[in-house]
Amino acid sequence: MYTVAAVAKDASGFDSTRSVVCRGLSQQAARPLMAISSLHRKAPGEVLFAEGDEADSIYEVVRGTVRLYKLLLDGRRLVIAFLSAGHLLGLALDGIWVYTAEAITDVTLCRYKRRAFERLVDEVPGLARRLLAATSDELRAAQERMLLLGRKSATEKVASFLVLMAGQQGSDDAEDLAIPMTRSDIADYLGLTIGTVSRTLTKLIQQGVIALPTANRIEIRDRDELEALAAGEADDDL
Repeated sequence: MYTVAAVAKDASGFDSTRSVVCRGLSQQAARPLMAISSLHRKAPGEVLFAEGDEADSIYEVVRGTVRLYKLLLDGRRLVIAFLSAGHLLGLALDGIWVYTAEAITDVTLCRYKRRAFERLVDEVPGLARRLLAATSDELRAAQERMLLLGRKSATEKVASFLVLMAGQQGSDDAEDLAIPMTRSDIADYLGLTIGTVSRTLTKLIQQGVIALPTANRIEIRDRDELEALAAGEADDDL
């Protein structure tokens, strides 16, 4: 369990002043939030919680990448999101989890007790506004995903995914991307087959838009072209 000093930082290097929940709050306002929190670590492939479990906590990803997915009635998997540092899980849920969360990499999470957290929303100055900003970000991401699945070609989908990963890794100018998820994960997220994802990546490489130095890293060679493809503003002859 956390105890908070002038600046709360544990052995993992997690600093409460950089928490998406505490960002913009005074140290005094952050103290009760840290008092109801604890750090948890998960290894790759380990489940944080499963669909149907009681949703008794709110989580913030501190480090690593988490995969959210649902299993459809016919056994197919739908990957809902890939979450990295600074993303929250469970703000809008009530009762039970409606998806499964699983670690893709080594993951560190900050867990807040839901009932205590909800009480603090009315007590901590600025917290409600902070959460409104976070839920607005979640809504915008959901709307973008609807567009991604419903209206875009395979090339536009893969290009959009790479632009999204660049943004999640801290900079819109990132050129060297860590892609820890499998091709199967990407396919289940984009609503494509594994073969289509692999062929599209290969053609992007051939056109000089990206390079693939290793299976889990992608270099963006032509960001303007990649963003144009993602937006549907370039000739899609892939």
